[in-house]
Amino acid sequence: MCENFTGGLISFCGLYNHMQSILVSIGFGDMASAGAYTMAAVGLSLIVINVLIMSTALYTWFERRVIGRFQVRRGPNRNGPYGLLQPFADILKLITKEDTIPTEADKIVFTIAPIALLAPTLLVMTVIPFGENSFLGNLNIGILFIVGITSLNSIAIFMAGWGSRNKYAILGCMRGAAMLISYEIPMALGITSVLLLAGSLAMSDIVANPSIPFLLVMPLGFFVFVAAAMAEMSRTPFDQIEAESELGSGYNTEYSGIKFAVLFLAEFMAPIITAAIITTLFLGGTKGIDPIPGQFWFVLKTFIVIFLLLWVRATWPRLRVDQIMAFAWKGLFALGIFNIALIAIEVQILSDDNTGNITTQDQAIMGGVNWIIAIVVVYAITKITRHRKVTRDNPIPSPLANMSAKGN
Repeated sequence: MCENFTGGLISFCGLYNHMQSILVSIGFGDMASAGAYTMAAVGLSLIVINVLIMSTALYTWFERRVIGRFQVRRGPNRNGPYGLLQPFADILKLITKEDTIPTEADKIVFTIAPIALLAPTLLVMTVIPFGENSFLGNLNIGILFIVGITSLNSIAIFMAGWGSRNKYAILGCMRGAAMLISYEIPMALGITSVLLLAGSLAMSDIVANPSIPFLLVMPLGFFVFVAAAMAEMSRTPFDQIEAESELGSGYNTEYSGIKFAVLFLAEFMAPIITAAIITTLFLGGTKGIDPIPGQFWFVLKTFIVIFLLLWVRATWPRLRVDQIMAFAWKGLFALGIFNIALIAIEVQILSDDNTGNITTQDQAIMGGVNWIIAIVVVYAITKITRHRKVTRDNPIPSPLANMSAKGN
């Protein structure tokens, strides 16, 4: 399986070969292969999970500091230098808090929901190639795996709200189910345009395919996917699931202690996973300038995407529920269909008749045409929405209004 493997920073095959040689040397014989496979899978999973947890802790500090700078305040600055120990203080606080379960709650659903929300977030990392040979699993249907796994988030959020038996939690989970299901369609449409160019469902093939990052080739597809992914994260301006000013804390209102810590971890891990997916699909993944390792470029691109997502979060206000749903069905859905039709026509015209491949020069031509079309579309939408006159009917006064005045 990994006989011709050349190595990698965090690689399944590297661990597998190492474990197999150890087991063979101590006399396991035919059982060495199965044992090495299990040990490599478990060991690499533990490494990635712990790295993700530590990255999420540092991300919470980074987000609060960046948002603080945007809002002209300091952010975390008490625990440790520049407040670096604040995430660990928060974790200790949550772990030591009392873990309560409401009397009317469905205890099984209430307990399973945090795990059901965290598990899909971790599983997405199994198909993201964060190095030339440093992937967990090279599935030939990696894109379908990501779409299927991320769709479980809506079920987990509904479980958390419904199991709480709290009116604010139920309102939050119903909003979440409607919003997440609606935005899965535009997100799938954005991914489909990438598949038309890459010609493969495997994430590693998508990274290896483009000579030009797909962001430069299909700006409309990039916008559709990023907007839908932000809604899937339920972060500002799409945070109607929690909406603190309306629902207290939304679907996690009744959670406390370690269960709330798991929900908190899943919520703040989502931007990291989303940025990694965007980097893989649209920014060339690990591709960069030699001899700098691909892992460096992957981390750098992911960090830039995270910062841009934070910039949007700090700039835009929360949208209303009707605005969020209209944006999905009237805006992103139409743009996604238009982008797929555009890319399909271009691929049909420019692809080689024998191999079906598209050269770098043809991709550059596609990028120039698509950017011009994207600018025209944005300009047209701006003109249409700017000059649309919004009218409101005159309110009809209540027959009870000014009753006392008429009596006098």
